Amino acid sequence: MTSHIGPLAAGVSLRGTVEQALASAIVSGELAPGTLLTAPRLGARFGVSATPVREAMLALAQRGFVEPVRNKGFRVTDVSEQDLWEIVRLRQLLEAPPMRDIARTIQSGSAAELRAKADLIVQAAEVADIASYLLADADFHLSLLELFGNRRLVEMVRDLRQRTRMVGLVDMIGTDELTRSAAEHHQLMDRLEQRDGRGAEQLLNSHIGHVLGWWNGRLE
Repeated sequence: MTSHIGPLAAGVSLRGTVEQALASAIVSGELAPGTLLTAPRLGARFGVSATPVREAMLALAQRGFVEPVRNKGFRVTDVSEQDLWEIVRLRQLLEAPPMRDIARTIQSGSAAELRAKADLIVQAAEVADIASYLLADADFHLSLLELFGNRRLVEMVRDLRQRTRMVGLVDMIGTDELTRSAAEHHQLMDRLEQRDGRGAEQLLNSHIGHVLGWWNGRLE
C-alpha cells in the first residue's frame, strides 16, 4: 500500500492537499491514535515548508483528528467507542431513509454517473489506493444524497463523514471484506434502479454500519 504522506505534485493547494493526505492517513489507521506529528518533519516528507503543514494541522484539530502538544507538535487523537457509535448512528438516521425517495425519482443519467463513481471505488480497492478509495467513496455517497434535494442534509453528512474514523481500513487491503464493501455501491445502485427504496435503505444502513465492524478491525 502506498503511504498517504509523500512529495506533493506541483501546482496543488498545499494546505488543502496536506490536510486531505493527513486526514486519509488518520481515518484509515495509517497514523494511529497517539502518534506525535511535527510540522517540520512532515514538511520534509511532503517536500514543502512547515507553514502549510501547520495550517493543515490546525484545521485537523478543529475536526478533532489531532490535538496540540505544547512545544512538541500535534498528537493524533483517539475516538471513543461511544463517539464512533454516535457518529455512525447519526449517519444511518440521516443517509438511509432518503433512499426511498431517491429510488422513486432517480433518472437514468444520474444513475449512470453514480455507476461511474462506484467503478472508481472498486478500482481503488483493487489497487489498494486507500486515499483514492476514501475520496471516491465520499464523492459517491454525497452525490447520491444530493439527489434528495436538501443541501443542509448533505452538509451535515459531509461533516459527519469528515469526523468518521475507520482505523481498521489499512488492515483490510486485499481482503474479501474490502472487495465486498466496494461492490455494495453497485448493489445499492441495483436496488435504486429497481425502485426498491426499502431494500436500498436497508443496504445503506448496513453499509454504514461497517464503520463499527470491518473498518474498526472487527468481524461482522
